Amino acid sequence: MQERHPILKTNLIFLAGVLGSSILVFQAGAQTSSHPANPKRTAAPMHYRPDRFAGRAGKYYALIWGVDSLSLKYAESGEVIRFSYRVLDPNKARTLNDKKLEPSLIDPEAGVKLVVPSLEKVGQLRQSSTPEAGKSYWMAFSNKGRLVKRGDHVDVVIGPFHAQGLVVD
Repeated sequence: MQERHPILKTNLIFLAGVLGSSILVFQAGAQTSSHPANPKRTAAPMHYRPDRFAGRAGKYYALIWGVDSLSLKYAESGEVIRFSYRVLDPNKARTLNDKKLEPSLIDPEAGVKLVVPSLEKVGQLRQSSTPEAGKSYWMAFSNKGRLVKRGDHVDVVIGPFHAQGLVVD
């Protein structure tokens, strides 16, 4: 018997060879990628750190108010919201530590305004000493009833200082 389509048979054999070799290459690549080249060396976990401020807000706080690293932490099981910042320029940051100015934390969505409590023997739960460059300072806002939640966007107001849209961590 004589074969009618020898070219077709040759093409099918070639195609089967290409497909088979590509499967082997794919499996070999999958096996090598799951094992590190150096088993003793492990990569440090990468943590996502979002930019806390939209656009140029961080530069604004540093330039105008002499502070950076503004953060809000949900503390004491949510009964306290801790606001902290680092001083870059003590003269510009003086407003944030002024005892005469009453700080407030405003959550527009929850419709609440939190204040820094004053305890009988301790006084206000905030640092009010003369600011020094490179040091971090804090104040604690009472969140009785836990009306402000993690993830809320809030404003911190201390006299003329207004930090808007800060996220509670």
